[in-house]
Amino acid sequence: MKLKHAFFIIILILIVDQWSKIYIKTNFMLNEKVEVFSWFKILFTENKGAAWGTKIPGKYGKLFLTLFRIVAVFGIGYWLVDSIKKKQPNILIVSIALILAGALGNIIDSVFYGVIFDHSYGNIATLFSDNPYGTLLHGKVVDMFYFPLIDTQLPNWIPFWGGERFRFFEPVFNVADAAISVAVGLLIVFHRKAFPKK
Repeated sequence: MKLKHAFFIIILILIVDQWSKIYIKTNFMLNEKVEVFSWFKILFTENKGAAWGTKIPGKYGKLFLTLFRIVAVFGIGYWLVDSIKKKQPNILIVSIALILAGALGNIIDSVFYGVIFDHSYGNIATLFSDNPYGTLLHGKVVDMFYFPLIDTQLPNWIPFWGGERFRFFEPVFNVADAAISVAVGLLIVFHRKAFPKK
């Protein structure tokens, strides 16, 4: 696979990712939800930290996370170019391109969204607002896809968790997250093709 093909994948994912995030941010209030199906909802949330909503403590936690992501993207970019030069299997190159696109998509939110949007609490955000909600490198990642495939109450006879509410799949995610997850899935399923033994 050529570098231009990998770039095409990255640009395509970035366009879809950013379009969906900007659409949600400028048409939904925070925590507003639209039910597409009983098992699929559009739910506008914002991720203040790392994956799965994990927060890094401390005054500079968010800044550290954003800078770490930027450094990681350079490492992933080098891995992509090096894999293409060495003519590694296409499944590996596609997976790396998806990971890079996903990482870039969420970095754009973290770096720029704090200075181009106002807040979404109780109102719909404005793009290129005169009163942004944050500062450079302190933006929040926009998430919107929610798949509560199972939403039930566990039977009382189950030890420890009996009677509690159970949801699967709980996390809310975006196109960038989906790209990374698909890439990891491809590498797991096609591990032998992606990393052939010499």
